[in-house]
Amino acid sequence: MGKIKKRYAALWLVIKRECRRLISRPLYLFCMVIAPLFCYIFFTTLMGSGLPTELPVGVVDMDQTTTSRNIVRNLDSFGQTQVIAHYPNVSEARIAMQEGKIYAFFFIPSGLSQEASTQKQPKISFYTNNSYLIAGSLLLKDMKMMSELASGAAARKVLYAKGATENQAMAMLQPIVIDTHALNNPWLNYSVYLCNTIVPAMLMIMIFMVTVFSIGTEIKDRTAHAWLQLSNNSIYIAIAGKLFPQTIIFSIMGMFYNAYLYGILHFPCNSGIWPMLLATFCFVLASQCIGVFMIGVLPTLRLALSFASLWGVISVSISGFSFPVMAMHPTLQSLSILFPLRHYFLIYVDQALNGYSMLYSWQNYLALLLFMALPFLTIGRLKEALIHYKYVP
Repeated sequence: MGKIKKRYAALWLVIKRECRRLISRPLYLFCMVIAPLFCYIFFTTLMGSGLPTELPVGVVDMDQTTTSRNIVRNLDSFGQTQVIAHYPNVSEARIAMQEGKIYAFFFIPSGLSQEASTQKQPKISFYTNNSYLIAGSLLLKDMKMMSELASGAAARKVLYAKGATENQAMAMLQPIVIDTHALNNPWLNYSVYLCNTIVPAMLMIMIFMVTVFSIGTEIKDRTAHAWLQLSNNSIYIAIAGKLFPQTIIFSIMGMFYNAYLYGILHFPCNSGIWPMLLATFCFVLASQCIGVFMIGVLPTLRLALSFASLWGVISVSISGFSFPVMAMHPTLQSLSILFPLRHYFLIYVDQALNGYSMLYSWQNYLALLLFMALPFLTIGRLKEALIHYKYVP
């Protein structure tokens, strides 16, 4: 019992010391509270409308008929498309797109109305700037739909002229009617998909950096000996006492973004808030343990911070929320399991979006728990660095 009391006393002393260090340096406040809050607000307001709307496009109308003007008006009526300019030729429209004035332009050739009425299959062209992936993709969808609608309208006009009734014409134009239903996100709100992953990703990067920095500065400032002595020379007590206050703060920040996304913004959370809170807490602990592993592998502050930032940025790319992992190279598919954000994303999809049972995601919860064991692989090396390593600027 005496040894246990001494360990708890040492742990409490390390916790108090770490609290004083957190308060004494404004950098901790910025990285642990201000920066995450800024990211929460920035990304959710950036995509507050769900999808970009009124993206600027141009039109090259060489036909100048009632039919072509109707096509342009219908294109402009789409919520994501706004016709802001008419150009006399393709060259000027292309220059405007290269200068960033428009994201795309719609080309209507001369004689469109006459050729359509005589079934000569005129061609409508559209050009999009896919250097801007989201804008280009959305405008491509709208322009393709407008082209298909224009084609259908021309074919319907010919069928009417041949004496077909409306039902007969529609049966020929669209023999199979497709009834689509978007599951779990019927609004097709991009913010629901992106913010629920990119917001935790920003918090994860902050956790990596703060964990590495808080331990690395002990080595750099030559305070590691005092830190270890306070913990009775136990590296486990030293690490636990240092990370405990940070765990509390980061967990509160994680609970806050859950409340913000699901309570204030009313994003889908079909399994209830508790599975997501559990996933967030495991995600915070896993990120901290990876940070300890990083500084253990590279016990030099600048190298470990570089490692943390690189791993954090790669996590955003390989987690699967922007580009599906199943479409990646098989090697990258295998490597994706090494990133805690990937498992958090899969839990979010299963729990919040699909509303499945937590048992359905047991492998991802287990993976987050396995990340928590990483410090044990480098804890001996880290202790040696704390005792013997001399920081060289």
